[in-house]
Amino acid sequence: MSDDAPELRASDADRERVAEILREALAEGRLDMEEFEERLDATYKARTYGELAPLTRDLPDAQAPAPRVSMTKQPAEQGSWADRIVGGEGSSSGAVAVMSGFQRKGRWTAPRRFTCFTFWGGGEIDLREADFADREVEINCIAIMGGMQVIVPPGVEVVVRGIGIMGGFDHSEEGVPGDPGAPRVIVTGFALCGGVGVERKLTRAEQLRLREERRREKLERKADRRELD
Repeated sequence: MSDDAPELRASDADRERVAEILREALAEGRLDMEEFEERLDATYKARTYGELAPLTRDLPDAQAPAPRVSMTKQPAEQGSWADRIVGGEGSSSGAVAVMSGFQRKGRWTAPRRFTCFTFWGGGEIDLREADFADREVEINCIAIMGGMQVIVPPGVEVVVRGIGIMGGFDHSEEGVPGDPGAPRVIVTGFALCGGVGVERKLTRAEQLRLREERRREKLERKADRRELD
C-alpha cells in the first residue's frame, strides 16, 4: 500500500492488512473499542489506497506488512494443540477463596491436577488461552456455599465426575468430541449448597473476528446490491 498512488483500487488483502494493524492497536490499548470499530468499518468500506492510508497513519508499524488472517472460525489444527501441551509443572497448582473470589485466566499453564476451594465465595478457571502440562488435566473443585466456573475452548473434550449435595455440577458440555490431539479436561470434586459450571467459549479475539466477519459480509452484500442497482 502506498500514498504515492492514492487513487489505485485496494484489494481484499490490503484491507486485511489494515484490519490486522487495527487489531494490534486495540490489543495494545492504542485504540479504544469505539475508535477500533469506527476504523474497522471504514476499512471494509474503503475502495482505494487513499481511503485506507489515514486509518493507520498515527499507529506504529503501519507500513509493516501484517500477516493475512482468515476471518472465519477454523477448528484447531492438530499441530496447534501439540504446541499447547507443554509438559512440566503448571504455573499454578490451586486456588482458595473464603468469602472472596479468585480467577485463573489468560496465558498460564494448567497442571495435571488443579485443586480449588471456595467457601461463601466464587472462582473462575479459564482455560481458553492456557497451555497444558499434560494431554489430560483434572480440575478438582470443592464448592461449599459458593460457586465455580470452568471455561474451556472449543475442541477440548470435557468429562464431569463431580458430586453435588444440595448443589450440582454442570454436565452440559460432556459428549462433545474433542479435536485430534486436543487435551482432555476432567472436572471432579464436591459441591455442598453450591455449584460448579462448565462452559465452552471462544476467546475474546475469536469473538471479535467472528463479529468482523459478520460485519464484512454485511458490507459486501450492500456493495453487491449497489452494483446491481
